[in-house]
Amino acid sequence: QVQLVESGGGLVQAGGSLRLSCAASGRTFSSYAMGWFRQAPGNEREFVAAISRTGGSTYYADSVKGRFTISRDNAKNTVYLQMNSLKPEDTAVYYCAARYYSSVFYSIRPDQYNYWGQGTQVTVSS
Repeated sequence: QVQLVESGGGLVQAGGSLRLSCAASGRTFSSYAMGWFRQAPGNEREFVAAISRTGGSTYYADSVKGRFTISRDNAKNTVYLQMNSLKPEDTAVYYCAARYYSSVFYSIRPDQYNYWGQGTQVTVSS
C-alpha cells in the first residue's frame, strides 16, 4: 500500500510559478513510477508528467513540455512538479499517482496507476 498526499497548490497569476509536492508513505516508494495528472471542472482527468523509479527518465504531455518539470527524491519519498510560465488553462485539481510497472514506466491512462492522492487545487488568474 502507498498513501499519497499532495501539497503546494494555490492561486497564482499567469506567468507565475508553483511547485507541487507529493509525499508518499511506505518503504516501497522507489518501486513505483510516479505521475501527475490534472482535472478541470467538466473535463476528464488529464496526464501531465511521469517519472521512472530512479528518476532517470521522464515523460511530459505536449501541453506542459518546456514549462513543467517532474522530479523525485527517493530518500524523502517525495515527487515534485515544478510549474513555470503558468497559464489560465493550467487551472485544475492536480493529482499525483503511483504506478507499478515491469517495462514502460509511463502511461497517460489514469487506470494504469495503482494509487492516488486526494489532489491539490491550482488556480491561474489572467
